[in-house]
Amino acid sequence: MSLFVPGLIRRKRDGGRFEEAEIRELIRAYTDGDVPDYQVSALLMAIVFKGLDADELAAWTDAMMRSGTVLDHSAVPGRKVDKHSTGGVGDKISLCLAPAVAALGVPVPMVSGRGLGHTGGTLDKLESIPGFSVDLPVERSSQLLADLGIFLVGQTEDLVPADRKLYALRDVTGTVESIPLIASSIMSKKLAEGIDGLVLDVKVGAGAFMRDLDQARSLASTMIGIGRAAGVDVRALLTDMNAPIGRAVGNALEVREAIEVMRGEGPADTTELTVELGAEMLVLGGACASLDDGREQTTDALADGRALALFARLVEAQGGDPRACDDPSLLPAAAESTTIEAQAAGAVTRIRPRKVALAALELGAGRKVKEDEIDPATGVELAVDVGDRVNPGDPLMTVHHNGSSLGAARALIDEAIEIGPAADATGSLIIDRM
Repeated sequence: MSLFVPGLIRRKRDGGRFEEAEIRELIRAYTDGDVPDYQVSALLMAIVFKGLDADELAAWTDAMMRSGTVLDHSAVPGRKVDKHSTGGVGDKISLCLAPAVAALGVPVPMVSGRGLGHTGGTLDKLESIPGFSVDLPVERSSQLLADLGIFLVGQTEDLVPADRKLYALRDVTGTVESIPLIASSIMSKKLAEGIDGLVLDVKVGAGAFMRDLDQARSLASTMIGIGRAAGVDVRALLTDMNAPIGRAVGNALEVREAIEVMRGEGPADTTELTVELGAEMLVLGGACASLDDGREQTTDALADGRALALFARLVEAQGGDPRACDDPSLLPAAAESTTIEAQAAGAVTRIRPRKVALAALELGAGRKVKEDEIDPATGVELAVDVGDRVNPGDPLMTVHHNGSSLGAARALIDEAIEIGPAADATGSLIIDRM
């Protein structure tokens, strides 16, 4: 069909809608380089202001998904289920969740991303394991899914190339903050994995991209609708992100904590999220009839070593050193560590997740721009939780650093933990289910 992009821009600007054939041709033409960035920039801005209705969004997401390779795992028995987090601080849940669910018989094809800004990335954490490769050919990933019931890899060049182009354009044109565009970006990649079910962990709060509960509900609802239109079952948990998850923020440090969870010894909040998300995945995968059964089975897989044993097999299969699963001292370690102590008596009233994350960023654990190199050994380990009482000299956190990086992070570290006269301990991280 002949595509007249200025007409599409004007129509959406004035509140009109696109036809499915127009959307498919637009995405195809832009992916192939036949439509210039400046026209698509204007179109994206019109979408930011006027939105996309349910039919438009379903067509937009499907066209993005089909802009490249769509994985087919139909030869692997069972319902394939994945999980996606909208990004948080200390969010190492995928590392312990995916092996636990796969060990219980639900295949988990997980394509993950890298960290940018204040949130960490699953791929960066995995690459802190010596030798671990996240860049696998599609054929090798499919073989791992057949043999082990799991793979943990990065996005290949031919998986949803439309999203790669559109996201880069949104990043520089002020069009990131749009629920239809965010939802289609996430869901196009997840649907291209060839999954039957998806569990979303939509983070809400000071350390999340979505700080407002109503916005988070809208995003979750939108992604559930996209999944339904594509024939994929989607469940969403809204979870609290007003403090870091667990104690560790930083790549190798978070791998250590994930291993602790897979030994049944992890922090309560990290374990809670793993178990709750695992239960949802097991129900979607048809391995459990109820969430209570799913919780029990996930807890057992963590406690009895099945999850860790499968993770070690996966590490070896993807080129990593499986000995690190038994001996985390083989993971990268920083040259120096500095303990930050309480200066006053009282209770921990707040742990600011963004301050902790930005401190870790300054230490080298994250990226300010996508070209930055990660230092896998650096980061922060918290010694306290909200509600804990401390006295002067008690440890609040340990900072793991190399070279002079502590200086740049020190002001953020000093502002990360608030101490007051009293505070209630934090409760469950689960806010709602959708």
